[in-house]
Amino acid sequence: MVRNESLSILVVDDSEFFASLVADTLAADHSMSTISITNPRDALSDFETETVDCVVSDYDMPSLDGLELLEAVRADHPNLPFILYTGKGSEEIAADAITAGVTDYLQKQVGIDQYTVLANRIKNAVSQYRAEQKLTETTRWYSTILEHSSDYVMIVDGNGLVKYVTA
Repeated sequence: MVRNESLSILVVDDSEFFASLVADTLAADHSMSTISITNPRDALSDFETETVDCVVSDYDMPSLDGLELLEAVRADHPNLPFILYTGKGSEEIAADAITAGVTDYLQKQVGIDQYTVLANRIKNAVSQYRAEQKLTETTRWYSTILEHSSDYVMIVDGNGLVKYVTA
């Protein structure tokens, strides 16, 4: 699970009411810092000035739909959690979203329980994203040490099988 630190969530929905509702609910009930934006093109410029842990986006928007926004975000942030949260969902949109590489897909519903589900999905996605980043960083760190070591290094598994030897 995610540490007890606030997550920065970018909520993109062309409905100002719904963008604010989602952002305010996540901020108040789930201790997340949120930014709500109604124009998907404006959302892209926020990445230059804001640190974002997750994007929550509607699908049906006039200037860019949610999948086009996903594609633009992925160009610079290939693994950033991106949740498509749409009121106009269908099996076709869900399939397209999964094919496009969306982290998660949720259909908007009536009631407040949906925000708890959304918050949990955000926390899980960010937790996994951070764990993958940490693993990549650690792997890179150990690889650098092994590559630049002036000593010989041998890695042996529990059965005595040599897995790695420096050259």
